[in-house]
Amino acid sequence: MDETALSLGTIDVSYLSTSAECSISRCKHSSEEWGECNSRPTLFRSATLKWKETLLSRKRPFVGRCCYVCTPQSRDNLFNASIPSLGLRNVIYINETHTRYRGWLARRLCYVLFVQERDVHKGMFAKNLTENVLNNSRVQKAIVDEASEPSTPGSFAQTDPKAVNKVKKKARKILQEMVANVSPALIRLTGWVLLKLFNSFFWNIQIHRGQIEMVKAATEMNLPLIFLPVHKSHIDYLLLTFILFCHNIKAPYIAAGNNLNIPIFSTLIRKLGGFFIRRKLDQSPDGRKDFLYRALLYVHIEELLRQQQFLEIFLEGTRSRSGKTSGARAGLLSVVVDALFSNATPDVLIIPVGISYDRIIEGHYNSEQLGKPKKNESLWSIARGVFRMLRKNYGCVRVDFAQPFSLKEYVNSQSQKPVPAPLSLEQALLPAILPSRPNDTVDEGTEASLPNSRDITSEPFRRELISNLAEHILFTANKSCAVMSTHIVACLLLYRHRQGTDLSRLVEDFFSMKEEVLARDFDLGFSGNSDDVVMHAIHLLGNCVNITNTSRNNEFFITPSTMIPAVFELNFYSNGVLHVFIKEAIIACSLHAVQSRRYRNGTNGASPSLISQEHLVRKAASLCYLLSNEFTVSLPCQVIYQVCHESVERLIQYGILLVAEQDDQEDVSPSLTEQQWDKKLPEPLSWRSDEEDEDSDFGEEQRDCFLKVSQSQEHQQYITFLQRLLGPLLEAYSSAVIFVHNFNGPVSESEYVQKLHRHLISRTEKNVAVYAESATYSHVKNAVKVFKEIGVFNQTKQRRDTMLELGTTFLPQRNRQKLLEFIMSFMVL
Repeated sequence: MDETALSLGTIDVSYLSTSAECSISRCKHSSEEWGECNSRPTLFRSATLKWKETLLSRKRPFVGRCCYVCTPQSRDNLFNASIPSLGLRNVIYINETHTRYRGWLARRLCYVLFVQERDVHKGMFAKNLTENVLNNSRVQKAIVDEASEPSTPGSFAQTDPKAVNKVKKKARKILQEMVANVSPALIRLTGWVLLKLFNSFFWNIQIHRGQIEMVKAATEMNLPLIFLPVHKSHIDYLLLTFILFCHNIKAPYIAAGNNLNIPIFSTLIRKLGGFFIRRKLDQSPDGRKDFLYRALLYVHIEELLRQQQFLEIFLEGTRSRSGKTSGARAGLLSVVVDALFSNATPDVLIIPVGISYDRIIEGHYNSEQLGKPKKNESLWSIARGVFRMLRKNYGCVRVDFAQPFSLKEYVNSQSQKPVPAPLSLEQALLPAILPSRPNDTVDEGTEASLPNSRDITSEPFRRELISNLAEHILFTANKSCAVMSTHIVACLLLYRHRQGTDLSRLVEDFFSMKEEVLARDFDLGFSGNSDDVVMHAIHLLGNCVNITNTSRNNEFFITPSTMIPAVFELNFYSNGVLHVFIKEAIIACSLHAVQSRRYRNGTNGASPSLISQEHLVRKAASLCYLLSNEFTVSLPCQVIYQVCHESVERLIQYGILLVAEQDDQEDVSPSLTEQQWDKKLPEPLSWRSDEEDEDSDFGEEQRDCFLKVSQSQEHQQYITFLQRLLGPLLEAYSSAVIFVHNFNGPVSESEYVQKLHRHLISRTEKNVAVYAESATYSHVKNAVKVFKEIGVFNQTKQRRDTMLELGTTFLPQRNRQKLLEFIMSFMVL
C-alpha cells in the first residue's frame, strides 16, 4: 500500500465555522446547553455512529458534590436545583458587556476597564502578620528553647539574652521569606497581563457558573476558605488566583515550595499572595527537627485563618509527573486542622479543585520519567518558558470547584463513627498472596488496642482524621477533573488502536468513549463535532502521533509513535481518563485472574464459564490494595469491598456480565483453594457495614451468585480495552518482582530504585516489554513503596538514606514466586 507521510502542519485542524452550534473554535464564547444523556453506555460499538452530532444538545453532569456520609449538612448548603443549569463560562472571553461602559473605546479598552472594576483592595488582606507571629507565645517559647540549647553535650542549658536576640533575628529572617505582602495594584496589573497571555496560548479557560456561585456564597459566611487543587502544572498557581480575581473573590494566600524562591520572581509571587515553605520541614544542618521553623509555620497559618484569609494548598506537594493524582502530603492540612482544634477559627470551609489541560505548558515530564534528575528552577528557565509558551497553543483548560464543605462538620462526623481496626497493606494483601501462610489473620486485639472514643486530643485519632481528610479531598478533586479531548485520543491510541487505525474509525471510537464518560457522571472539557475535536487533539499531541495518507479512499491513517519519550507522553495524557474506568478495569483484570485460576485448578465438574461473584469481588479488592499507591478507587468512608461489589453490579447492568440460571448455580461449589483463601481474609474486610441491622435483608441481598461473561464481540472488545488500561502497571510490578529475585542487600533505596528503573528501560529498549510505558520512573517508585509496605523489603534509616533488605516473609524464593504469580494472574498476555 502506497503511503505518503504527511506533516501535521499541512492538515487543517481549524474548527468548522459552518457548525450550527458553537463548537470549539477561536470564538471564545460558546453556548453549553446539554440535553439528557443515555444512561446505558455504548461500549465502543462497531456500528456506524452519528459522530457528526455535537454534544451541545446534551446535559452535563454536575460534578464535585460533597460526601453525603461525612458532610450531609454541607451537601444541602450552598446548593439548589438551579445551580447545575447555569452552564459554563469562558473566563478569558472579555468584551464591553463585562464592563460598565459601551462604545468603540470601551471595546478597545475592555481588558483595562474589566481589571479596573474588580473589587480588590488592601483592607481585604492580612495585617501585621510578622509582628503577630513573633509575639505569639508558642513562637516565643520556641525562640527561648532554641537559645537555651546547650552548646556542648552534657552542659547545662542557659538563657543568654544575646542568644535570644540572635534567634529572634533568625526567626524574623525566616518570616521575611514566609510572609506574603499582597499588592492590590500588582494583582490588577497581573490580571491584565494574564488576560493577554492566556488568550494567546489557550483556546479557552472554562469554569462552571454554578460552582462559582457556591464559592461566592461561601465567602459570605465570614469563614476562611481553603482551596485544594490537583497539581499538574506551574501555571496552577496563577490560574486559580486569576479566576477568583475575575469573579471578585479575594485572592488566596498560596503555599509554594522554596524551590520557586528565585530572585525577582519570588518578589512577584509574594506580591500576589504566595508564601514560600520548605519542601521538607526538618532541613536543619545537623539533621534534627527544626522546632523554631515548625512553630513559625504553624502560627503563621493560624494567624491567616484567624484573620479569615483564604489559603491555596497543593496536597500532592509537587506536580504530578504521571498524569494521575499523586499521594497526599498532609503537612499543611494538619496545621489547618490543629488551628480548628485550638479554636483559632470557629470553622473552615474546604474546597477541592479539579484542573484539566488539553496540554500542560511544560508539555511533558519525559526527562524525569526517564530517570534524569529534576532541573532546579531559575529566572532564566522561567523567562525561556514564557517565550516558548507564546509561540505555541495549548488548547483548552477546565477548572472545577467542588462544593465547599465544613471542616468542623467533617471532624464531628468522624468522632461519632465506630472505630474500625486500620488495616495495613501487609494485613490486607498477604492472605491473598500467601494463603497457606500461618498466623496471617488479623489479631483480634488490634481493634481493641485503639482508643474506644475518638477524642480530638488523641494523637492516633488526629493522624487518622488528617489522613482520611486528605484522601477525601484528593478523591473529590480528582473526580471533579474534566476529561479532555487529548486524554481520550491518547487513551484510544495506546489501548485500543496501538497498531494504528483509520481516522474515521478513531472518530467513531472517540464519540463512543465520550458517551461512556458522560454515562458515568464525569464531565468533558470540550464540545463540538467529533471529527473536529479529534483533529484538534491530534494537533496538540504533536510528534506523539504519526499521520500517513493511505491509497484506500484517500483516508488518513493514525498511529501512536513507538519512541519511548512519545509513549511516555501519551501515557501521561491517557491517565487523565483512567479515573473514569478504573473500577471497571479492576473488575476486568480480576475476571481474567478468576477464570485462569479455575482453568488451572479444575472446575470440579462445573461449567468453567461460571464465576463466583463473591470470589470475583474479593479478587478485585486485593488488586485495589496492590495498586493503592497508583490511584484511589473509593472514599475513606466507603468499604472497598462494597465499591467492588457495586462495580460488578454495574457490569451486570451493562450486560457485560450475566447472572447464571438457578440450575447452573446449584451445580457449582467453590474449590478447596478458594475456601482456604476466603478463611484467611481478615474479618474487617467484609463489605457489610457494622451499622447494618441484624434483622435487615442485607445479607440476603448480597448472597453469592454465579456469573457468566457475555460473548458478544463488542463486550469482549470492551473487556480487552479495560484490561489493557492496567497492563502497564501490572507489567511494571511483575518486572519489579522478577528483579527482586536477584536482590543482593542491604542496598540504599535510591540506588535500588535507579537499578530497577534501568532494568525496566532496558526491557523496553530491547522490545521485551509489552507496554513501553511500564518503564516510567513513577511506576518504579510506587512498586518499591508497595514492596516495603507488604514486607518484601525491610527498611532501616542510616543518616539521610534508607537501606533496604529482604523481609523475613519473602526470604524464601517460593514466596517471591507466589507474589509474582499473584500479580501476573491479573495480566492478559
